[in-house]
Amino acid sequence: MHKHQQTARVAVIMGVSGSGKTTVGEALARRLGWLFQEGDALHPPENIAKMKAGHPLDDEDRIPWLAAVAARIDTWRQQGERGVVTCSALRRHYREIIIGNRRDVRLIYLAGSRELIEGRLASRRGHFMPATLLDSQFAALEPPSPEEDAITVSVDAPVDDIVAQLAAALTGTGHDPQRCALTR
Repeated sequence: MHKHQQTARVAVIMGVSGSGKTTVGEALARRLGWLFQEGDALHPPENIAKMKAGHPLDDEDRIPWLAAVAARIDTWRQQGERGVVTCSALRRHYREIIIGNRRDVRLIYLAGSRELIEGRLASRRGHFMPATLLDSQFAALEPPSPEEDAITVSVDAPVDDIVAQLAAALTGTGHDPQRCALTR
């Protein structure tokens, strides 16, 4: 039995830094006509300063941020809005905070190899998350389990293809709402 019995109202796009959460999230929100929230914008200033200095966040740092992401989701749901929010959500415990039993919230996991993501981070400019923290991101990553009913998509495909597959899965027009055809 699937956790999500209805069409998604909110999509949470997760993955390590450099997996394309913002790029895919913005494009998906545009395609669906949904609101978009960059989850990193909800970090308290002290978290951003810590990451800029090259230090990974610990759970104590993350809790206020995860609570802010969950609050944004709940606001959209209460207002009858649909939205896409990005959040690394690397551990299942974090996903429980932001998704929990919200049956109309769907998790999307952007999966990619360390080599692919490392190449993307090396060419990224102006982001507070330094490439040196990639190892800590992969060390913390707990890919979604089957019980989380995530949509998993490989990020080595063109963004337009990824977005088309995700839009179909989220709106119920895709063939397999659990695993996009782009998963490799």
